[in-house]
Parts: sequence; structure tokens; C-alpha cells
Amino acid sequence: QVQLVESGGGLVQAGGSLRLSCAASGSIFSINRMGWYRQAPGKQRELVAQITSGGSTKYADSVKGRFTISRDNAKNTVYLQMNSLKPEDTAVYYCAAHMLTVVAAGDYWGQGTQVTVSS
Repeated sequence: QVQLVESGGGLVQAGGSLRLSCAASGSIFSINRMGWYRQAPGKQRELVAQITSGGSTKYADSVKGRFTISRDNAKNTVYLQMNSLKPEDTAVYYCAAHMLTVVAAGDYWGQGTQVTVSS
């Protein structure tokens, strides 16, 4: 069974920091891009940050300069360091990875972790 397991969400005051982690496990042959998405109540899910297997990154304009995505290929893990958090960052954060596994090649999703930023 292939799965993505997130951790690190929680409640933080505005200006604070959180670090999210997402570990992929199971019968995985390779992982291409990994990323973080978020969905706030009443809004569509949006890309927050993405990183390729080679280390190229992409960020949403709203988080540039505040969030940093990184990955440990040996551990099949992606991280999201979130600094200078704002109330508008409040959302459920989802990890996603494009993987080749024994089941199929495609996009896999984690269960989501809540991030709440109080003003």
C-alpha cells in the first residue's frame, strides 16, 4: 500500500512558524515532483509550493519569501517550512507526489493537516 503521511500542522499566532513534513511509503519505484497544496473553507485547493526530484522549486506568489520547500530523497520526504505566518494562511494543507509505484504511475495525496493562524 502506497501512502503519504503528513505531520506538523497546528495552531500558531500570526508571525510564527510551523514545519510540515510528508513521508511517502510503500512499494515506490520513483518519485518525481512533490508538493504542498492548501484549501481554505469555501475556496478551491491551490498549489503552495512544489519541488522536483532535481530540486527545482515553484511557489505561489502569496508565500514567496516566507515558505521554503525541501525534500530528502533518501527518506522519500518533503518538508514545508512556513515562517511569518498570516491568518490568511489558515487552511488544510495537503501533500502530493507524482510517483511510479507497483500499483500505477500518477498523483498521490496525503490526508491533509490543519494549519490555523490566529491574529
